[in-house]
Amino acid sequence: MLIDYHTHHERCGHAVGKLEEYVQRGIELGLGQLGLSDHMPLIHVDPATYYPEMAMPMDELPRYVEEVLTLKEKYRDRIDIKLGLEGDYIEGYETEIQKIVEAYPWDYVIGSVHFLGEWDITDFRQTAGWEGRDPLEVYRTYYDAIGKAAQTGFYDIIGHFDVIKRFGYAPKPEQAAEKESFEEAALQHIATSGIAMELNASGLTKPCAEMFPSESILRRILQKDIPLTLGSDSHDPAKLSENLDKARMQLRDLGVREVATFDRRKRIMIPLVV
Repeated sequence: MLIDYHTHHERCGHAVGKLEEYVQRGIELGLGQLGLSDHMPLIHVDPATYYPEMAMPMDELPRYVEEVLTLKEKYRDRIDIKLGLEGDYIEGYETEIQKIVEAYPWDYVIGSVHFLGEWDITDFRQTAGWEGRDPLEVYRTYYDAIGKAAQTGFYDIIGHFDVIKRFGYAPKPEQAAEKESFEEAALQHIATSGIAMELNASGLTKPCAEMFPSESILRRILQKDIPLTLGSDSHDPAKLSENLDKARMQLRDLGVREVATFDRRKRIMIPLVV
């Protein structure tokens, strides 16, 4: 069964396409399961004054859930739709995140770190945020947040683990061992938490030109027996499952034979199909 567990649609403001267009495209592609997983509304900045088109408005969240559940029923004989959410981890806002996670019947919640404070490190409009900062310290802060996210119990999947590399900013080569130690600490928290991670193919089309996570990190994930799922992180129905064929091939070549799926927050391992 082919799967794609990471997608975004027009409600978030920076994607295009309606949910039903994703479902119809998923059927065309022969997906057995499609995870609809749009961004959690902003909770730590004022959407009216922050950068526009970052996430769905809070009052759209129940409408999003209702629409996904309606599509799930409408297409239940053709494709298995999963109700998901990409729920930002933002340190200091755990109570607000927990309320959202507990308020709806999610099949799964992806825990991603986009924000370090009010700085979105994944936003192309905010790359100036790197100016005047020590990249090693930014990486330290980022991976510390990933580890804390894993420990909250809010999430089923950790999203795009090393997305911090997206625009090519990185510590100096001679600091590689320190950077690896930050990654390792975060991976250990994930392994201890018992949650899964994703192999996110979208990095292949970003400036870093590499999947999230990199193959070297992926090998360490597998050594720790952390389950993996697959996501295209598509922001357009036309790009649904983009490069997931390469992701599946990479997993197969590394000896992976099963991937994680979810149903009402319960993880179910299924055979990897290449």
